[in-house]
Amino acid sequence: MARHALTTTATALTATAALLLTACGGDGGTSSDDIEGADQGVRSPSASPSKAADADRPDLSLPKDLKMVFDFDMPSDSDEAAALDDSANFLRALKHAIVAQDPNDSAYRFYSRAGAAKYAKSQIEAWVKGGWTPTGEDQYYDAATSKSEDTKAVLVTFCRNQAKSYSKDVKTDKIHYTKESLDSYLKYRILMQPSADSPGIWQAQQIEVAGKAKECRQ
Repeated sequence: MARHALTTTATALTATAALLLTACGGDGGTSSDDIEGADQGVRSPSASPSKAADADRPDLSLPKDLKMVFDFDMPSDSDEAAALDDSANFLRALKHAIVAQDPNDSAYRFYSRAGAAKYAKSQIEAWVKGGWTPTGEDQYYDAATSKSEDTKAVLVTFCRNQAKSYSKDVKTDKIHYTKESLDSYLKYRILMQPSADSPGIWQAQQIEVAGKAKECRQ
C-alpha cells in the first residue's frame, strides 16, 4: 500500500474549496490567497485554546512509534484557537481509529460531523482493508484561521509533511518506507464549527486535502 494514496484522494470525498470559502467568507468575496495566507490576525504562541472543563473528551493516545507534531502558533481569538486545537484533535482521533483498526471508533465521531466524518471513516476503512497501520512522524505547520461572524464557523488551514510517516503491516510489522518527494506535502482546509451537544468542543464539518502542495515544501 502506498503511503500517500489514501490521503491525497480526500478532495473526492469532501466539499469543494468554494464551499469552504463561502461558509467562512461571509460575502463570498474572500479569495483563496487571503485564507491561505500566514498573516491573518495577530498570533501569539502563548495563547491557549478554550477548553470545556466538563467535556468528556475521548482517549486519543497513540503508540510510541507514532508521533504527530503540531507546530501551531495559537491565534489570540479564543474561538479560532479552540477550533485550531480541535482540528488537530480530529486528526489525532483519525489516527487513533486507524491504529485501533476500527472504522466506527467513537473518538473521530466525537470531533467530526457531515463530510469530515465520512472522510475520516473512508480513510480508516481503507487502512483496515489494506492491513496497514501508521508509524513514524507526521509534522503539521503553517496554520491560519479565518472566522465567520455570521455562522460562527472557523476555516482552519495548515500544511503537513509526511516524509517521515510510513505504513506498517499489522500482521508482520514490516514497514513500507518511502522517499521524500513533492507527494510528501499536503495542504489541509478544515471547516470547524462549535458542537451543538458539547459546549467548548469544536467539530470538523468539511475537509479538503490537496496533494503535492508546493507551498508546503520545507
